[in-house]
Amino acid sequence: MAVMSRRDFVASSLSIAAVSVSPASLADTFPNRPIRIVVPYAPGGGSDTVGRLIGQKLTEMAGMTTIIDNKAGASGLIGTDSVAKSPADGYTLLLTDAAHATNAAVQPKLPFDPVKDFAPLTLIGSSPQLLVAHPSFPADSLKELLALPREQVRKYAVGTSGQGSASNLLYEMLKLKTGMELVHVPYKGGGAALLDVIAGQIPLVLNSVPACMPYIQTKRVKVLAIASSTRDPKLPTVQTFSESVPGVLVSNWYGIMAPAKTPADVLQRLTGALFQVLDLPEVRTKLAEAYIDPMPRGPQPFLQLLNAEVLQWRSVVSQTGFKMNN
Repeated sequence: MAVMSRRDFVASSLSIAAVSVSPASLADTFPNRPIRIVVPYAPGGGSDTVGRLIGQKLTEMAGMTTIIDNKAGASGLIGTDSVAKSPADGYTLLLTDAAHATNAAVQPKLPFDPVKDFAPLTLIGSSPQLLVAHPSFPADSLKELLALPREQVRKYAVGTSGQGSASNLLYEMLKLKTGMELVHVPYKGGGAALLDVIAGQIPLVLNSVPACMPYIQTKRVKVLAIASSTRDPKLPTVQTFSESVPGVLVSNWYGIMAPAKTPADVLQRLTGALFQVLDLPEVRTKLAEAYIDPMPRGPQPFLQLLNAEVLQWRSVVSQTGFKMNN
């Protein structure tokens, strides 16, 4: 009888172990440990709030224990890159937003491919961008602003949430489509810009519905336009951007992605669990209270949106010659 050497025994054991943890069997047992949802921003912001809501309900309702991991820095690039380079096993996910597409346009050398290195699971919701002004501003709509003398308009400042942000690129798009030039003031976050409008330090700001709504309701700012496809029931008298400038649709959206090459069965289980969570009345209510509107679900609508936004913002950057200032 042949005797197996220690070396052969170890090699045989490793081979058996490799078979036992093949992707197919991993999918059969998924999940058997906590799932980490990376939020590429600091705690407390919109993405963090959405991520924690989804993570909590995945744990409670879908039996998938989740951990929120805030990896902030470089406009979301640090956390996003960490997910792109994580094992493609379904145990590391990314809570992403519109910056995923804008970063692809304004950053010349990303450490990952924003489309090919990820597997979209589903969109969660979105909030349109608004153009808001101090109550004393001489125009009450974007149409009225565009009708003002250009030499007067050039003196007005508009705040955005920072260089390369969705609000910054929305201004670049407006400038491209209308020739309207304002004094662009990039802030480190949209909240600071909004507060300066309220204080009368600058007259205009581009920001999302959730950030602006408390100040709209108390009449501390007024809305000139909303970047949605139709007028919003929450702001029925506010004109859309497209009523004055066709084709301007800009929202801050949220979605969940996994690393590319995650097994199809695992992606399917994750997507099904996310659908279950998004169907919960409590989740629908909390998203609505945060002024986050529903979006089409599933991988394909998410991929279509991502491809369209990357293409749109790269076109705007190319046509305007936009460059990030270091």
